[in-house]
Amino acid sequence: MKKFFTTALVVMLPLLMMAQGWPSAYSGVMLQGFYWDSYRDSRWNVLESQADEFAEFFKLIWVPQSASCGGGTSMGYDDLYWFTNYNSSFGNETQLRSMINTFKSKGIGTIADVVINHRKNVSNWVDFPAETYKGVTYQLKSTDICKNDDGGATLTWANTNGYSLSNNNDTGEDWGGMRDLDHRSENVQNNVKAYLDMLLNDLGYVGFRYDMTKGYAASFTGMYNSTANPEFSVGEYWDGYLPSVRNWIDGTKVDGVVQSAAFDFPFRYTIRDAANNNKWTNLSGSDKGLNLATNYKRYAVTFVENHDTEYRSASAPQDPIKTNIEAANAYLLAMPGTPCIFLKHWLDYKESIKQMIYVRQLAGITNTSTTYNMSKNESSNYYVQRTVGDRGAVLAAMGSTAYSIPATYVVVASGANYRLALSKTTETAWASKPSGVYGSKIDVTLTAVSQTDGAQLVYTLDGSTPTASNGTRVADGSTITLSASATLKVGLLIGGTVSGVITRNYEVDSSGFEPYEITVYLKDPTAAPNNWPMVNFYTWDSSDKQFNGNWPGQTITNTTMVNGVKFYYCTYQITSKDYYMNFVFNQGGSTAGSHQTEDVTGVSKTSFFEVTSQTNKYTVKDVTDTYLPYITAVVGDVTGDKEVNIADINAIINIIFAGSGNAMADVNGDGEINIIDVNAVIDIILNQ
Repeated sequence: MKKFFTTALVVMLPLLMMAQGWPSAYSGVMLQGFYWDSYRDSRWNVLESQADEFAEFFKLIWVPQSASCGGGTSMGYDDLYWFTNYNSSFGNETQLRSMINTFKSKGIGTIADVVINHRKNVSNWVDFPAETYKGVTYQLKSTDICKNDDGGATLTWANTNGYSLSNNNDTGEDWGGMRDLDHRSENVQNNVKAYLDMLLNDLGYVGFRYDMTKGYAASFTGMYNSTANPEFSVGEYWDGYLPSVRNWIDGTKVDGVVQSAAFDFPFRYTIRDAANNNKWTNLSGSDKGLNLATNYKRYAVTFVENHDTEYRSASAPQDPIKTNIEAANAYLLAMPGTPCIFLKHWLDYKESIKQMIYVRQLAGITNTSTTYNMSKNESSNYYVQRTVGDRGAVLAAMGSTAYSIPATYVVVASGANYRLALSKTTETAWASKPSGVYGSKIDVTLTAVSQTDGAQLVYTLDGSTPTASNGTRVADGSTITLSASATLKVGLLIGGTVSGVITRNYEVDSSGFEPYEITVYLKDPTAAPNNWPMVNFYTWDSSDKQFNGNWPGQTITNTTMVNGVKFYYCTYQITSKDYYMNFVFNQGGSTAGSHQTEDVTGVSKTSFFEVTSQTNKYTVKDVTDTYLPYITAVVGDVTGDKEVNIADINAIINIIFAGSGNAMADVNGDGEINIIDVNAVIDIILNQ
């Protein structure tokens, strides 16, 4: 028997070590750490700076494809380098590694965006970079390109120019614009396997998000994962038909074992239609999501929006949820599957989404939890789903308030068309405000979620654990006011025992925020080599509110000289701490595209920009570091002693009366340099 057991164990080890797509009973929530053109919000150092906040709510963060795409700004889907160049639109390799390591230290895993359906070329239709990694040179050849790539256009070009393609047609859907790779090729497979190994074991990613998996057979995802053995893998099989997504998951099996999860597009389209039409009974039905299928919900990565479905612009409206965004996220977070929160939603609805995640955490909902349709009256416009977690249950009551929440539940989070209620069996304290940064004070209502009538609460504000003898006792429903930063710990006090303790970290900004003005400068693009006929600023703010009208925005006529260089400019008010402006600089006219720049996002301080090269859209270079010091010198610390004093004022007066033509000379704009200008500059200095 002993010999048999040993032999059986040896046989089983490869299966035990094999990737299984996604962990079972997984309770984590994932954040999609980018949106389309999120070049500011998704920079590696910007994401890393939020690690402490992220760690309380997310176990995984999916980031953009992180290697260089060969110049210009890119979201990474025109991938060029795999091994050697990690200077991307989101930061350099040092910053990337720092972010991944910081996330890891906080208990957050980083998910790589893996683009292997297609690849960009170096200089012609069929050449790929040669990259040496750990002494091995990796390079795809023209013969690694599918024979029917680009509907046969690539083959025509190759024949004309003396190249050969693969003898194999694509195993999935064709995608124009870049070369579709033949995954039957041994060279392609070797390159991909080495690339995935590097992502996991060198850069430190914990798993993969596979882009455009409709472009090649599911079996290749299975093969790659069974070799790389990632802890997490999710495929973008973009299809709203549930059997199709299930079939793709089954197609990844190796030796009968599933190798990848999939994004739950059927769920996404169900919640989109319910939210946009405000018809919540449409959520009913067992075919409305992968996360409702007993044998597949483990592999359901649920979401309500992503970078492809979001509203991008008037010229690229996509397919977004247009209303009830908070309600859609509430339903998402109350259901089985692994929820993936969209970064834009996180930024715009952070406080409410934090509360929703707390509800999920407290109930202990996982990707394999059991869920039930509780709606009894389909004629009323509400829908109720009960999901049972490891520690309690959650009722998600969507739509009208006609549904009466049972007395065995407590509503802890609510908003337009949603209520989330925790079962009293959860036995936990609740706070009406999540961890975060607040203004001069914060009111927090404390709630007992308990089967014990009249349960008291006990709390501390110094981070210490409350006990029957340590902390302040209050009744259920009491409100406390905080005027300084504090770490709140609050628990149920029943029969002299404290349980169900929760922790909330409140940062109270007692200094307050003072609105301020910024100026956005654009180096004159009407001059050579761009020769624009006019300059327009199309502007929208951090809440997607348009400024200066619809496309193409405001025609800018204000100009000024900065250190001898002409700039067009416009001023804006920054009204809150997290407020910012976004721009597309353009030549006017109703047609977007070649007459405009790429998006310039996240501008919250005086900035200088320059239009540079053009491919389709013009690219934009931030030249603030070149020109802002000059402005600062003119209106501030001219002498360079790091103080603003009488020496600076005298220097400014000398500059003005010397008539040097600098940006701050004719302050009042009357065409002359006089005592009014001098006094204005002195006021600027003394009020810095």
